[in-house]
Amino acid sequence: MPVRIVSLAAHSGTGKTTLAEALLHRSGAISRVGRVEDGTTQSDHTEEEHAHGFSIKTGVLRFKHRDTDITVLDTPGFADFVREIRGGMRASDSAVILVSGTGGVEVGTERVWAHADNLGMPRIVAVTKMDRERAHYLATLAELRASLPGPIVPAFIPDGEGPDFRGVINVLTAHPDEYSGETRHALEEARSTLVDAIVETDDDLMNRYLEGEDISQDELVRAFYAGVHAGKIYPAIPISATTQTGIPELMDLMVDGLRSAQERGELTGIDGQTRAPTPDAPFSARVWRMSIDPYVGKIAYLRVWSGTLKAGDTIRNTTRDVDLKPAHLYVMNGKDLTEVPELTAGMIGVITKNDQLHTGDTLADPQHPIQYDPLNLPDVVYTVALHPKTRQDEDRIGDAIAKLLEEDPTLHYGREPQTGEMLLGGMGEMHTNIAVEKLAALGVNVTVTPPQIPYRETIRAKAKAQGKHKKQSGGHGQYGDCHLQVEPGQGYHFKSAIVGGAIPGKYIPSIEKGVQDTMEKGALAGYPLQDVHFTVLDGSYHEVDSSDMAFRTAGSLAARAALEQARPVLLEPVMLLKVRAPAQYTGDIMGDLQGRRARVQGMEPDGTVFTISAIVPQSELQTYNADLRSMTGDRGAYSLKPHGYQEVPEHLAKKVVEERKAQLTAQN
Repeated sequence: MPVRIVSLAAHSGTGKTTLAEALLHRSGAISRVGRVEDGTTQSDHTEEEHAHGFSIKTGVLRFKHRDTDITVLDTPGFADFVREIRGGMRASDSAVILVSGTGGVEVGTERVWAHADNLGMPRIVAVTKMDRERAHYLATLAELRASLPGPIVPAFIPDGEGPDFRGVINVLTAHPDEYSGETRHALEEARSTLVDAIVETDDDLMNRYLEGEDISQDELVRAFYAGVHAGKIYPAIPISATTQTGIPELMDLMVDGLRSAQERGELTGIDGQTRAPTPDAPFSARVWRMSIDPYVGKIAYLRVWSGTLKAGDTIRNTTRDVDLKPAHLYVMNGKDLTEVPELTAGMIGVITKNDQLHTGDTLADPQHPIQYDPLNLPDVVYTVALHPKTRQDEDRIGDAIAKLLEEDPTLHYGREPQTGEMLLGGMGEMHTNIAVEKLAALGVNVTVTPPQIPYRETIRAKAKAQGKHKKQSGGHGQYGDCHLQVEPGQGYHFKSAIVGGAIPGKYIPSIEKGVQDTMEKGALAGYPLQDVHFTVLDGSYHEVDSSDMAFRTAGSLAARAALEQARPVLLEPVMLLKVRAPAQYTGDIMGDLQGRRARVQGMEPDGTVFTISAIVPQSELQTYNADLRSMTGDRGAYSLKPHGYQEVPEHLAKKVVEERKAQLTAQN
């Protein structure tokens, strides 16, 4: 039976999940249509999705149409869940991109379109919500063609719009004489546009067309589907998933136009090995998603690229160089798992309860290994500090976090060594909020705050000081005396310039320990020091009372005294920020960056989009995720990478130092 793997992708709120329900119902896979608002859809079945009313995970749904087995991957719309979006599209052969007939092109539309371009995916454009007031198909189509690259053409036009939307008209096969008024004019215009796009996909047709020769209807239809299949034409169709108007025609278009798994073409791994996407080729697959189910446990979602996997076969995880032997294989439909004896090329399958599988792993026949490129995911852009509410929560948080990271590799977790805070990073505030909700579901309750800024200190001048520790309390006393010089330098460096045995060599390491004690505590506000060089110049000792501890104390006293004279300054971490947004927002972005003490490094155009690079203090980016979305209407995206430290301006440093001293006093 022919197979189609099709992802539904779009901006949030365009009706992907509602469309998935309509496809299932129209095909007979379900007898009753669920509603997103009621939490009764096949796709959105988790507690988090019911609570929030939108897709968080990619739903896997299966139905049959005209003897074709179609698997639809219903991806989330919010960019925070980019791992689910990219994973679902990567596991598909083609895509249906949804655009609201009332909302037009939105930032999510642009993002999924660009990702489909990167994957070279054939796609259909479904203009949704055509039964709504203010729905306008041709205006939406014009916006699509102006905003997105590629030949987006009207394969169908609506018969009526808004509440009068009663059907769709096939542009290639309908006769204009059967219609009148605006509908006839729209059909003639659409046919002209469509025919032009079709003949451009075939040199022979183009030459005949330019010479004035009539192209037969059959030839146009064949060339149309061939063009859609090859990704040379992106057909648009108006639909209403709620009334299921246009759904049968969309299903036909998915079967006739979109490529099958076997038609995808030869696959090449990063190791140079190749596979034909057929059931008789050596087996290979990729794990495109992991999930932790409270009842089933660990679930690995596979896209089988080639060959056949039977239950009990030994396969190799070539990414991690380990073998596994899954005893049970499944296919998924919504939340339901169905055991199957084998998985063949083009199928989406499931393996459960196997700790050797992770997102992005390649699986292959051990005798014919291959390794596919890993899933490309963006860096963390938003970070919060986690504070367990109880000691029990603190004891459990490690295991719970491990489960979240296994399921979602776009989450990052670690402890900031300087502040001691537990940091959770993700793709945005919504992403981390839902991760915190999942922790609670796993029995770990935390509060969330912005992370503390890990300030540091350094010096700007050379200085010398003596540290002398002398104490007599009966019996052996304590005596240590050293003279230190401090100066600015790259990194930390310690050396001894003692000559003549003023201090025995065995005590020099103790002096350095005292210096390091002071380095950790700082000289200005209790933050660690960096980029300081120390030299032991002179000192004295006592044959009886000197000890390692005495010289460690003397070293600490000398280091602190010298540092206080060496113009200590406060340093703050800075980030390399790269912002990508449409050209019309660059002025607002640049003005905002100036207010954040940014040093702009450059601005590079890419069509109608610009990428701005800047060095920005970390303290100025605590709210940037929400601020950029507001500033650009959610059409801007950014990435962050650490870029070292820089000196804090004096007026700001004074405030930070005062707050830090008050904090240390309260702790003591």
